[in-house]
Amino acid sequence: MRQPFNSKKKQLSAAQRKKLLVVLKSRFEKNMNRHENLEWEKIQAKLEGNVEKLWALNEMERTGGEPDVVGHDKQTSEYIFYDCSAESPKGRRNVCYDREGQQKREKQGLHPGSAIDMAAAIGIELLTEEEYLGLQKLGNFDTKTQSWLKTPAEVRKLGGAIFADRRFDRVFVSANTAPCFYRGRGFRGSLKVRVSRTVSPIGGQERSCR
Repeated sequence: MRQPFNSKKKQLSAAQRKKLLVVLKSRFEKNMNRHENLEWEKIQAKLEGNVEKLWALNEMERTGGEPDVVGHDKQTSEYIFYDCSAESPKGRRNVCYDREGQQKREKQGLHPGSAIDMAAAIGIELLTEEEYLGLQKLGNFDTKTQSWLKTPAEVRKLGGAIFADRRFDRVFVSANTAPCFYRGRGFRGSLKVRVSRTVSPIGGQERSCR
């Protein structure tokens, strides 16, 4: 059964933050090909200064995404995380593309959920086609599953939505109608992290870090 998202309180306990950072650091160090020339200490400093982004990363982790750093935007000073699980995240599969597609299924007595709504609840964005192709250059992903991608407005307007996978050592981008859902199709997300606020160790006061 899919676990609900606790979107009302987007904050982790000290113990949860510590556990998450240990997991993220370990994954970062094991996959240096995804983020050459980046330093974990600088990334962790930014994470510790943004409680909501830490919460979002924890939700990505909890739902099977195995988030990892895949880039750094020097202009905005943002670190970019993608879901880097080998297959589409287990806790986010069997969903329609968006709410409109979900509502059509609900009229049939089915309740699959919506990729767009789930991503919004976590605080992430579905990967675009370009981002997904970039991820596939870092390894072999979705060899047994599929992932919904952020669909261009002109495609969605006609009732379609795009998804992608890797088969026969090639990456394929395909389309379905938005109400479609399958056990093997989920979605991958992206999250950008920059320092926005931090919590003072004395009194718990928040202060701006921009």
